[in-house]
Amino acid sequence: MSDPFDVRPDARPTDAQLAAIDAAVDAGRDARTELLRELVRFASPLGREHGVQARVADAFAAAGLAVETIPLDYADLATRPGFSPVDWPEDGREVVVGRHVVNEAAGRSLLLNAHVDVVPTGPEHLWRHPPFGAVVEDGRMYGRGAGDMKAGLAAMLHAVTALHDAGLEPASTVVLQSVVEEECTGNGALAAVLAGDVCDAAIIPEPFDRTILTAQLGVLWARVTVEGRPTHVLEATAGVDAIRLAGEIAESFRDLEARMNAPAERPAAYADAPHPINVNVGRIEGGEWTSSVPASCTFDVRFGFFPGTSVADMKARVEAHLARFVEAHPVLKDAPPRLTYVGFQAEPYEPPADHPAWRGLAEVHAAFAGAPPATLASTATTDARILGLVGGTPTTCYGPTAGSIHGVDEWVDLDSVHEVTRTLAHFLARWTGVRPRGGA
Repeated sequence: MSDPFDVRPDARPTDAQLAAIDAAVDAGRDARTELLRELVRFASPLGREHGVQARVADAFAAAGLAVETIPLDYADLATRPGFSPVDWPEDGREVVVGRHVVNEAAGRSLLLNAHVDVVPTGPEHLWRHPPFGAVVEDGRMYGRGAGDMKAGLAAMLHAVTALHDAGLEPASTVVLQSVVEEECTGNGALAAVLAGDVCDAAIIPEPFDRTILTAQLGVLWARVTVEGRPTHVLEATAGVDAIRLAGEIAESFRDLEARMNAPAERPAAYADAPHPINVNVGRIEGGEWTSSVPASCTFDVRFGFFPGTSVADMKARVEAHLARFVEAHPVLKDAPPRLTYVGFQAEPYEPPADHPAWRGLAEVHAAFAGAPPATLASTATTDARILGLVGGTPTTCYGPTAGSIHGVDEWVDLDSVHEVTRTLAHFLARWTGVRPRGGA
């Protein structure tokens, strides 16, 4: 099999240079942990990402990158492939891009992407430590976003910094992106892609336990609104309970979920996954008064779907399922619910198989871990689809070990952050080539 690292001979890192990079990764461990602590302490759920993005911009600049801050222009984004509709305020969101541009590349270009937006914490009293406290205990850092995925951002930045600290710099173009709305739309990555950066490969250090992504599901967010008929509770039988009807619709989606998980529907990558397709009702709102039969109810539901099915296909399937259920329902057939789409309209994505970047990344991983990395067919989505399908940059994920992601007591293993930084730094040096820092 051919060498995955197609680098001009004079730019190939020597053993001594790789050893210097390794030493720089070790020396930078405390600074990397401190950067991660700073990032986690910025509470950055949807709409509150500006503070952490300003800190990331400063960190990119300190690493010698040319920094561009790009606001999300939703009017423009809405005309582009890959856009997902929103129903929240559109002002103030931005992505940060840091670039090391080389006019005459000695190797291949690389894009590194991470997101700084986080999901809500849930009830804070359930957490052992404050959700944004960034407490370190037994080798783990706890906090919302510690794993998903501010640790990956710290690792990818310090991979670049390790080259600099070794007196080197990439001999090809390297682009770092810090994006928002990864957890709900992908529109941040779309804004970054529209800045025009196309590279030979991209890596997103999502917290997938140092596995290499080979496939990811599509994701569709839908909203169902049911109208009932309110009455006083003393004559409840004369009313129509919208909350109860919404529950019946939500439960019917379990049948759709079961059909989609059937072996005959699964692509090979998901053949052995225990339950790859999940339908999740994540939010519900209904009723006006405790002693009144509820007049309306709205719930938001998330559908996963396999590669080989498009967003349009999945919408058609959801709509057909709902239409059949409504037609057979004694009440809903006369007052059909409304179905709308807000948030994720994410296509499935499969990175190109046997890409030289993935082979090279696996080679570097194996050199440190003593065995090849596992591969992952993810039951979630990532911004890899935006970079790959819209941006034209083949993309995979490879990141640290984390747990309780989107749950209580989210954590990231700091040793794994260190090892991911080491792997990315060595891969970066071998993929892009190296030259003395400050080279023309």
